[in-house]
Amino acid sequence: MNKSELIQAVADSADIPKATAGKAIDAMIESIKNALADGDTVTLIGFGTFGVRERAARVGRNPRTGESLDIKAAIVPVFKPGKAFKDAVN
Repeated sequence: MNKSELIQAVADSADIPKATAGKAIDAMIESIKNALADGDTVTLIGFGTFGVRERAARVGRNPRTGESLDIKAAIVPVFKPGKAFKDAVN
């Protein structure tokens, strides 16, 4: 499912126009991004938790040449699914 299919599904499920569903989804995504950028976590009970983790710097290898590369430390977004979400998928 891509974003336009998700918008259509939300519009059909909530019986609202596609434009309104699109704005709601865009606002939700933007709110999650802003919270993570501020270092907060976003917990949606029954769905999961969005958060950030620090990834340490490390040395990697170029698979083509075997040359060593320095990979910088980074802050990466993570998602931990909730129990209800895991149960629905399984």
